[in-house]
Amino acid sequence: MSDTGVMIAAFLTASVEWVEAFTIVLAVALAIGWQRAIAAGVAALAVLAVLTVFGAGAMNSIGNLRIVQFIIGVFLLLFGLRWLAKAIARGAGLKPLHDEAKAFAKLSASQALAETRGAMLVAFQGVLFEGLEVWLIVVALGVQTGHTAAAAGAAIAALAVVMAVGAALRAPLARVPENTIKFLVGCAILSFGTFWTLASLGYQWPLGDYALPALIGLYAAGGLLLIQALKRTADLAPR
Repeated sequence: MSDTGVMIAAFLTASVEWVEAFTIVLAVALAIGWQRAIAAGVAALAVLAVLTVFGAGAMNSIGNLRIVQFIIGVFLLLFGLRWLAKAIARGAGLKPLHDEAKAFAKLSASQALAETRGAMLVAFQGVLFEGLEVWLIVVALGVQTGHTAAAAGAAIAALAVVMAVGAALRAPLARVPENTIKFLVGCAILSFGTFWTLASLGYQWPLGDYALPALIGLYAAGGLLLIQALKRTADLAPR
């Protein structure tokens, strides 16, 4: 896979997670000030940076390429399936869409922000937990393709964009099409997982790397058809 493909996948995945992290940091900042909130967020990012270096090193230390492919492939299958399933459920109206404005209002009313140390811990945990999925994707895509720096750079670029827009608006980024992005990323990550898992088991893809776009299109088409089918089922169900 090229640098471009890795960067797009990492950027989109990171964007969704950083939007959610920014909502948490914003609520904390309005409670205890931007300086403390940002300090807590930066501390969490530092932990993620260390984890990225450690994770990439640990995976690279495994001598057998097929074992690495299998581990990463299975992880991406599970991760992509989770994202795609949630996006399909929300697209079909079975689950409510994630609302950053509501999440912000709920967190702002939380008693956890009443005390400075507690609020800083909320910001630290929020950035760390949302960033862990970014870390996993960066390590998985980076190690498998040999473009860890490109994946990490894309995740950092996504963070910069989200922070810049959020700081300018000083409001939750509620208009970001989160579910659409999650649907697309879910299809892409599921395709990478399928490709690498089968390759690790000895399957030779007829189209080589060009099988990836075909898999993404297949999963996207299947997901859209499933959304429509679930919508029709919900409409026909007795009320």
